Amino acid sequence: MQLSAHTWGAGGDRAALLVHGMMADHRTWRRVGPALADRGYRVLGVDLPGHGRSPRAAGPDGDCRYDLDLMAGSVAAACPGGADLAIGHSLGAMVLERAISRGLTVGRAVYSDPAWRTERHDLGPSRAYKQATRTEIRAANPHWEDEAVDDEVRCLESWDPDTLAVLEPPPGLPVSAPTPSLVLLADPSERVPAARQEQLRARGFILRTVPGAGHSIHRDDFPGFMAALSGWI
Repeated sequence: MQLSAHTWGAGGDRAALLVHGMMADHRTWRRVGPALADRGYRVLGVDLPGHGRSPRAAGPDGDCRYDLDLMAGSVAAACPGGADLAIGHSLGAMVLERAISRGLTVGRAVYSDPAWRTERHDLGPSRAYKQATRTEIRAANPHWEDEAVDDEVRCLESWDPDTLAVLEPPPGLPVSAPTPSLVLLADPSERVPAARQEQLRARGFILRTVPGAGHSIHRDDFPGFMAALSGWI
């Protein structure tokens, strides 16, 4: 599947790949993309299948069919030369890890509050969030800039809730870190609780927590997010 993508920067000699989370699209990287471009990267922000301007997945009967392999393969195809740096948020972290494990060449990987849940959870509220109003989005995310709230409204309009199927069953933790890998965590992280964090460390991941940040770290605390990337960008 050919994905829609947005680019920041053109003259850098290093490539960066950004993979958004569930319900979002490349617009979630409004501040991150330009910041990386300013550091000399050519930045590619993809829209995952069922998000933004990318196609919806259709099965032979016309129903939507989404899975992690479809998403990972599509991301790898959108970045055939690989990337010096890749950042994935939530679902995007899951997709990025799967793409790397299947051959996507990445120099350094950053997984921002990855959706590596190990237990099933109720996806009903996530599906209902499709109908969230701007007022509700603002109330749920008091630290976001107004532009980020506006982006979320537009992202939800184009998001296909059937993409939630990729979270059932829960993916669990990755077995290992095949490339230098940094995990950024919300404070606290519901997706990767403390008991699982030690497992990740034992499997080769470096973990950093951004104090006070919610799940969407780069929108909750952009300066904190960038500071947590010290040594990786």
